[in-house]
Amino acid sequence: MSQMDKESGFTHFDGDGNARMVDVSGKSESVRVALAAGSISMSASAYALVKSGSMAKGDVLGVARLAGIMAAKKVDELIPLTHPLMITKVNVDFVFHDENCAIEIQATVGICGKTGVEMEALTAVSMAALTIYDMCKAVDKTMVINNIRLLKKTGGKSGTFVR
Repeated sequence: MSQMDKESGFTHFDGDGNARMVDVSGKSESVRVALAAGSISMSASAYALVKSGSMAKGDVLGVARLAGIMAAKKVDELIPLTHPLMITKVNVDFVFHDENCAIEIQATVGICGKTGVEMEALTAVSMAALTIYDMCKAVDKTMVINNIRLLKKTGGKSGTFVR
């Protein structure tokens, strides 16, 4: 890596500016956990159907939870320079916000490995939100997915990050 790359912090580029997968072979394994969140807002009628479990397509949040878990396990197939990981846990949870007809999605992903799981947590949230949209679009096409972000990560050389 060139001096410029070290200063910029862009580790996915070599000294000539070419994309590369970061070599993590020299890194130590450690327990790493990432928590990401996002939300989907919708009409009052769609929100009521999801909350009551009455959406015509079935258990919206159950399917969205599975979609988030499955997505976290496939990030290396979706994002070009990520490493295939043997993740050890994925939890996808939902919080209802009645005041603005929004569902907050939270994903926690864990690993004992040489690289972090931030992308896996962010992808789990994204796919869960897209699944909710897909299952509810017949009732509400105005839904908005927003504020997908990393809330916390622990482990690794850089230590703990809390938003």
